[in-house]
Amino acid sequence: MIELKNVSKVFDNGVVGLKNINLTIDSGEFVCIIGLSGAGKSTLLRSLNRLNTITEGEILIDGESLTNANAKELRQMRRNIGMIFQQFNLVRKNTVQKNVISGRLGYYNNWQTLLGLFSKEDYARTENALEKVGLADKLKDRSDSLSGGQQQRVSIARTIVQEADLILADEPVSALDPVTSETVMNDFKRLNEEANRTIIINIHSVPLARKYATRIIGMRAGEIVFDGPASEATDAKLDEIYGKAIFENEQEAQQDAIKAGIEREVQQDVHNEIL
Repeated sequence: MIELKNVSKVFDNGVVGLKNINLTIDSGEFVCIIGLSGAGKSTLLRSLNRLNTITEGEILIDGESLTNANAKELRQMRRNIGMIFQQFNLVRKNTVQKNVISGRLGYYNNWQTLLGLFSKEDYARTENALEKVGLADKLKDRSDSLSGGQQQRVSIARTIVQEADLILADEPVSALDPVTSETVMNDFKRLNEEANRTIIINIHSVPLARKYATRIIGMRAGEIVFDGPASEATDAKLDEIYGKAIFENEQEAQQDAIKAGIEREVQQDVHNEIL
């Protein structure tokens, strides 16, 4: 269970990232956080593994204070928190195997980590994790030879190897095409349903949030303005979170897509006539 009690964050430049957040997330939930850019989504998410240090309040994970943890305690707590970033956060020149097995670093001391002294069991965990995300054949490939979607699935495999009960994902599909985005979201869904992992994702795509989340949290200007089941995230509620601009932009995007499709068809017809 994650508990945020009166949590606020003010950055050094005076920008307010979070305003008096009170929130409880139970183990095994699939939560999507939505809102405009700058609403506080990433600030909230990064506070849950103390990448951001909060200004006021307290964050507890399974009853233990993340806010007041010392360096040793924080390292222990982070072993149970997986983090997935928008830009994958892989060592691109390393093999897929090396990137995935790095999820076990929290279980080794510094000299074992430096020498790469991982156990046979952890190498087996790595292979099993890659099988789960459909990348078993990429074990020895360099990570920079993979597509964006494949690299994000390597990141997911790394959290599987880490055996983290809590997985945080900061805009994990924003750089991916729609089909690949669905594939990645399905990976998260399997982790949630089959392994009972708690999943918390910042996401811009409202349709994906509605489809995959069991709970949606809407943020605006550092505050939570909606918190409820995905089924209750109606257009009226989304209008409160985003304003009417989101629907106008969606309509414009749909119209642009239709125009682009028509133009491609016309160009293809002209090309065929020339041939």
